[in-house]
Amino acid sequence: MSLVNNVEFLRHLPKMNAFSGLGALAPAVPTPLVETTEFGVNPGDLKMFSFVPAQLARSPALVVVLHGCGQTAASYDLGAGWSALAAHYGFALLMPEQQAINNGNTCFNWFNPQDIARGQGEAASIRQMIAQMVGAHEIDPKRVYVTGLSAGGAMASVMLATYPDVFAGGAIIAGLPFGVATDLREALHAMMHASALSAPELGGLVRNASTHHGAWPKVSVWHGSADRTVHPGNADAIVRQWLDVHGLPPAAMSKSDVDGHPREVWWNADGETLVESFSITDMAHGTPLGLADNDERYGVEGAFLIEAGISSSYHIASFFGLTDQVRQPHIAPTGIPRERADTISMTIAVPAEEPAPEPASGRKSDRPRKRSGKSVDVGGVITRALTAAGLLKQQP
Repeated sequence: MSLVNNVEFLRHLPKMNAFSGLGALAPAVPTPLVETTEFGVNPGDLKMFSFVPAQLARSPALVVVLHGCGQTAASYDLGAGWSALAAHYGFALLMPEQQAINNGNTCFNWFNPQDIARGQGEAASIRQMIAQMVGAHEIDPKRVYVTGLSAGGAMASVMLATYPDVFAGGAIIAGLPFGVATDLREALHAMMHASALSAPELGGLVRNASTHHGAWPKVSVWHGSADRTVHPGNADAIVRQWLDVHGLPPAAMSKSDVDGHPREVWWNADGETLVESFSITDMAHGTPLGLADNDERYGVEGAFLIEAGISSSYHIASFFGLTDQVRQPHIAPTGIPRERADTISMTIAVPAEEPAPEPASGRKSDRPRKRSGKSVDVGGVITRALTAAGLLKQQP
């Protein structure tokens, strides 16, 4: 098929309710996630799933995890291992889920103007879910984070840009910058070619998405150097976008290898890491899996869940400052239900604004303790694209 024919095909996907290929891609899996059916007006018509461990840390954090196309909340949790991490370290987990009625491939609509504006569509639905979790489980509103894969990673970019007052940080895996597409055709082009916008132009897209004037979220960017579904140049564009927002220079302040993969870091005047970027050498499109620093393995290999010798979920949780204290010494296998606090189903009004997030205490700095100079060098369609991304035959 030509690109034009594929675009036309995708335009009709929301009407193809009997499209059978995706159903087989997301079989039911044992899961500790609990669905909450009432959490607000839900303008984006999303489903809400969550996991709250039996023992929450003091002033508990919340991590919002956004799945990729063709996936479900439960299947991505199983693959990436987030509920096991949450049980181990005592934070709550929110996993919104897309419905086929909104997108035939169950992708979050990260390019649809009606879904990516503050107070509208899918972005507003996710915000309402967060408000429910904060109120029901006494979550520290200054410790709310978001991450996602592929279309979920692009939607994480949306949430960080439209609700910077809600999030202390985010992590984008194989995703795209905020604001680089406003329709499907532009989205496909961005996936294949990345953005040529300058850093100020990219940063301006974020600044114009809200009236926020406080501290901006910290951002971790992950991308496979051999990704042929979402061009690796998108990772560079995300970094440029957030360096401009934070007023940081383009040159990395530190370069090193972590588990064999290049990592670049930027920090502020106080030594707090604000932007980091991992290029996963020779990895295709997906979430990197591997042994974590605590010698545990989180997640299960599968489509677009790739053994790469590095545990992205663990490193992201560490970047968020969530791995400093163990709450659950024995980790149940990912996807196996365990004792947990009950999820409260209730409707909570979304507050007009929340205080701007402040850096959580105890966060580790990547800045060297001693520095003698200014810099420190301590040291990777749409038939093909859709198939590889899981938009037609697989799940990303």
